[in-house]
Amino acid sequence: MKNYSIEDINSIVNGTIVGQTTYSITAPEQLELAKETEISFIGNKKYEKLWQNSKACAAIVNEDISIEPGENKVFIKVKNADLAMSLVLEMFAPSPPQFAFEIHPTAVVDASAKIGAGTRIGANVYIGPNVVLGENVTIYPNATILDECTIGKNTIIWSGVVVRERCHVGAYCILHPNCTIGADGFGFRPCPERGLVKIPQIGNVVLGNNVEIGANSSVDRGKFSSTILGDGCKIDNLVQIGHNSILGKYCIMAGNSGLAGSVTLGNGVIIGGSASIKDHLTLGDGVTIGAGSGVAADVPAGKTMIGYPAVEARTALKQWAILKRMATQ
Repeated sequence: MKNYSIEDINSIVNGTIVGQTTYSITAPEQLELAKETEISFIGNKKYEKLWQNSKACAAIVNEDISIEPGENKVFIKVKNADLAMSLVLEMFAPSPPQFAFEIHPTAVVDASAKIGAGTRIGANVYIGPNVVLGENVTIYPNATILDECTIGKNTIIWSGVVVRERCHVGAYCILHPNCTIGADGFGFRPCPERGLVKIPQIGNVVLGNNVEIGANSSVDRGKFSSTILGDGCKIDNLVQIGHNSILGKYCIMAGNSGLAGSVTLGNGVIIGGSASIKDHLTLGDGVTIGAGSGVAADVPAGKTMIGYPAVEARTALKQWAILKRMATQ
């Protein structure tokens, strides 16, 4: 079992210690569930009230905290408790699954594939012709990398992932279980003689560096050229990104949200859970789309949109207030 002193933890988060405790820290935990030897955090003043009943001996807290730690308890004050707590979680993180072989005997690796130094390939993985894997790539069991793909250094590919042919994944990416990179885009056209005609999708997907794709999410290949996700994009579970969409850097998409085809996102766009974006739209830099919203028109940079159909947040709140008054009359 790992355990650290308060001083050990503070040396990592670089905060200010207030109070003292005789306990060593054995784990991080949320306030309501923490035991006496565990550390928690208070990232917002509205959670101060939970501290009185918490058994935690320590907490990472924001500098504006207005309560005292109490007897045999300690706070570490920092500028941003959420970011500091991420460092504490890293300290206590268990080791990842182990590999008995660098390349498992049951893996199928085409002779033309190029494998970088330190790369590990798990059981029943398939690596197709002319694939290039960078240094220190980790591929867990039962993943599939098809022909002519490239995977950048230090990328982690979890079990069940499929990266289809000619797609390119950058360095330091994480592809979570069962996500699919490069499935066919949803392209069909009605034809009197043939019914629904499938439109060939001959493009690919390009993921930048430090991109993370959640479990069971899908990034469709382009119809002509590429579906592109810029550096640092973070995609949650069960997200759909349609063909030929282009995401700028550091975009966030929460679970169950989706982009139809040929959507363009600027840098730093945030899309809330279950939000939907109509095809061929452009959302400018720094746009925020609220959870459950439906976007049917372009959105200028910096705007916050909510509702279905989505309108600017201030307008939506006024509309809802009017409807509430009407309903009570």
